[in-house]
Amino acid sequence: MAQVAALVEALKVALKSSRMTYASVARSMGLSESSVKRKFSRHEFTLADIDRICSLCDMDISDLVSLMEERHGRLRALTVTQEREIASDLGLLVVTVCVLNRWSFDNITDFYVFDEHELVQMLAKLDRLKIIELQPNNRLKLLVAPNFGWLPNGPIEQVFLRAIQQDFFAARFEREDHELIVLNGMLVDTSNAEFRKKMARLAREFELLNREDGGKSFAERHGYTVVLALRDWDYKGFASLRKDMSGQLEK
Repeated sequence: MAQVAALVEALKVALKSSRMTYASVARSMGLSESSVKRKFSRHEFTLADIDRICSLCDMDISDLVSLMEERHGRLRALTVTQEREIASDLGLLVVTVCVLNRWSFDNITDFYVFDEHELVQMLAKLDRLKIIELQPNNRLKLLVAPNFGWLPNGPIEQVFLRAIQQDFFAARFEREDHELIVLNGMLVDTSNAEFRKKMARLAREFELLNREDGGKSFAERHGYTVVLALRDWDYKGFASLRKDMSGQLEK
C-alpha cells in the first residue's frame, strides 16, 4: 500500500495547487465530504478513484506520478554507460529485472542458478547504481522511482526488443490469462496523439498495479509482459495489388 499512500499525498498537493477542495472531490465522486476526508486519511483509493480526482486537477496519473517523484527525488533512468554494463552481462540483467519486480534475495537464489556470493556481488553493483540499497541480512530496498524506465532505444530496450521480435509473438495467446488485440484503421493527427496519450496512461496503470502487487506473496504473482505499439504500417502482402500512383502524384 506504500505506493497508493505516496500517490494520495501527491494528490493532496495537486488539489491544493488547483484550488480544489474536499467538497469538490466529494461532489465528483458522489460521496459526502466526511467520506472523502476519511478516504484521504486512510489512503483508501482505487486507481479509478485516483484517476477521477486527477481529472478534476486537469492532469492524468502519469502527471501525478511525476509530481510524486519530484517530492522524493528518486532515480528515473540510468545513463547509456550504466545500461550498457547491465545489458552486456546476462546474469546482471536478470537480477536487475528481478529486483525491479520486488524479488527478495531468497526468491532469486531459489529460482536462478546464482550462488549467494555471486548474487551478492551483482546486487552490490546495483547498490552502487542506486537501483537498490543492499541492507543487512541481504534485504533489498528498491530505490528507483515508480516511473523508472529503460532509455528509449537504449542498450537494455534493444535487448528486449530483439527478444520480443524473436520470441514473444511466437505464442498463440490462447491461455485465459493472455490477451492479443490487433487493430488497424486511419486516424487524423489529433486522434493519433490522443490515442498515444491513452497508451501511456495504460502503461502507467500497469506499472502501478505491478508495484502494488509487489507487496503480495511471491507465490501469488506471475510474470507478464505488455507490449504497446502504434505506427504507420502496411502489410507487405498487399503491395503487389497496389496501383502505381507515382505518375498521378506528380500531376
